[in-house]
Amino acid sequence: MSMSRVAKYASVFNIGLQNTFVYRWNYFLRALFGLIPLAGTVFLWSAVFKERGGGLHGYDYSSMIYYYLLAILVSNLVVPTEDEWQIAADIREGQINALLTKPMSYLAYRFSIFLSGRLVYSFVTLPPIALIFFYFRDYIVLPTDPLIYVLTTVSILMAAFIQFFITYSLAMFAFWILEITTIVFIVYSFEYFLGGQMFPIDIMPSAIQAVMKWLPFYYELFCPVAIFLGRLKGPDLVQALAIQTGWLLLTWMWARFMWQRGLGHYQAVGG
Repeated sequence: MSMSRVAKYASVFNIGLQNTFVYRWNYFLRALFGLIPLAGTVFLWSAVFKERGGGLHGYDYSSMIYYYLLAILVSNLVVPTEDEWQIAADIREGQINALLTKPMSYLAYRFSIFLSGRLVYSFVTLPPIALIFFYFRDYIVLPTDPLIYVLTTVSILMAAFIQFFITYSLAMFAFWILEITTIVFIVYSFEYFLGGQMFPIDIMPSAIQAVMKWLPFYYELFCPVAIFLGRLKGPDLVQALAIQTGWLLLTWMWARFMWQRGLGHYQAVGG
């Protein structure tokens, strides 16, 4: 990529940064109230472990709370914020007309905006999350192996890419249908249930885990958290990163395919 193209998308990133900062208080309040379910999770697992009187698939109460803290942190780093609605609106209202006439990839354009949004969102939501981590500091045990931090960072980056490409592909349905809400909520329901936000994937029966490891949802949140916690090691860790890389490439190709097919149906209305 030439320096002029890099500068072009850097400008888009900067514009997205400025626009996103307008909604910083919305992001802060969303993150703050988004932590409320954590209180319910704490009480729920407290009751579960008290009833069982022991651990659950290698988790005790402390490590389970630690898992949810990391899940909240990773979720804030990788999950797109209303990107699908913005892209769908661009298509539905014809605002992509201006971009189609410019030497600019719409996928790269939206990805630049996604990165700026993630940066601002992470920055604004960091204080309440830091307070929660401080409150539960007795449950936190940091890895001693520096490689764990490197692999977790790589996995988080791939998780963010996968999340964005799936979001982008869902938004492409706006080329064919007027309202994409139903499709988005169906996919996001699977993500919430199968991605590790509701519960750790590795407490499921081994047969179910074997299937879930081949789905993209596993690598959108659970994988980087499991790496950081040391739940994925050796061959399992290598396999997880390889499959995550595969899903990254597949979702990228699918996003490009959906854009190309969608343009064939585009009526260029509005704008």
